[in-house]
Amino acid sequence: MRLMRFGAVGKEKPGILLADGTRLDASAFGADYDEKFFATGGVEALSKWLTSNTNSAPRVSAEVRLGPPICRPSKIVCIGLNYRDHAHETGAKIPTEPVIFFKSTTALIGPHDNLVIPKNGTKVDWEVELAVVIGKRALYVPRDKALEYVAGYALHNDYSERAFQKDRGGQWVKGKSCDTFAPLGPYLATLDELADLGNMKMWLKVNGETRQNSSTANMIFDVATLVSYISEFMTLLPGDVISTGTPAGVGLGMKPPQYLKAGDVVELGIDGLGESRQHVVNFSAEQHYSQFV
Repeated sequence: MRLMRFGAVGKEKPGILLADGTRLDASAFGADYDEKFFATGGVEALSKWLTSNTNSAPRVSAEVRLGPPICRPSKIVCIGLNYRDHAHETGAKIPTEPVIFFKSTTALIGPHDNLVIPKNGTKVDWEVELAVVIGKRALYVPRDKALEYVAGYALHNDYSERAFQKDRGGQWVKGKSCDTFAPLGPYLATLDELADLGNMKMWLKVNGETRQNSSTANMIFDVATLVSYISEFMTLLPGDVISTGTPAGVGLGMKPPQYLKAGDVVELGIDGLGESRQHVVNFSAEQHYSQFV
């Protein structure tokens, strides 16, 4: 299945995207896509519900906004330098163990919402990434069992403010956690939707020009390794997100570096996980707080 959520910010409803592009309203199922949903077998129950309700469920117009495909998770865990070419372009050594940092859950937005340049932001960068959504509580999970703890996958743009990240004390999370810095979706694809997790094409364009063009085959640490490794250091809860790193082609790695400005358009996609698009706008206190608070 392809799980989506739709509606105004903060008032999203659960839905399902069919293979032919039809959007179904799944509100009658009775549960949103949150921690409880994943922890209590919600994916399997929703699949059974869909079998009986495909024809009768209300249709959702393509004009209706898509929100993030899951409710706000307990945490967004990110992996840095997980593609060899990206480590090379940033001048970093290939890591011998996964590099872990966090992204604030308040950064989470829908796939086509605006990307807001934060107040005092000067170096906002893009990063197309494969996101993993955890399906059940995971702690000290062996690698050969790790994929059993995954509910599905989604497209993620791990936006970064490089000056905040590098020049404000060396704290990565400060450059990753600004509001709107985590567009997720358009949908969450359950495990049966993806045939070859290890070789999914991924790409990103800025104003129509290709910046990133790679594949998950270039990962240093694969999904199973990451789920197992992270679970050594923290409990992963159902609905938690792991963003698995980005390939070469970020603005920081260009010569000279190039960063986003108001008016730019960022488009990205991963095979099997759809596409998303963000317009870049400057921070406006009045507009920002009315939309996100």
